Amino acid sequence: QVQLVESGGGLVQAGGSLRLSCAASGGTLNSYAMGWFRRAPGKAREFVSGINWSGGSIYYADSVKGRFIISRDNAKNTVYLQMNSLKPEDTAVYYCARARGQSVGWLSGLYDVWGQGTQVTVSS
Repeated sequence: QVQLVESGGGLVQAGGSLRLSCAASGGTLNSYAMGWFRRAPGKAREFVSGINWSGGSIYYADSVKGRFIISRDNAKNTVYLQMNSLKPEDTAVYYCARARGQSVGWLSGLYDVWGQGTQVTVSS
């Protein structure tokens, strides 16, 4: 059974950067699209970014477009989220998820394997 483990979260000042990693164990990410989601306090989980199996198709939520960069290293079975110019409203628990197939999408129902999440806190 594949497991996903996120890392790289923490406390950062507004305008700063963090790089999240999502590593898989017990299975492969190579043939699957991957996504990053987040849940802020008192809010529903929302799509942040997604990448297809090859890295050739990438999507971003409008709220992070131009600031966040998703990437993957299939040789390392790892997906990354580089977060720049962070804002207090980016504060949330960030989750990575593996899709059911190769195509990327923003709907959470497309993903069937989820990590435990990593906390990102941006202070003003």
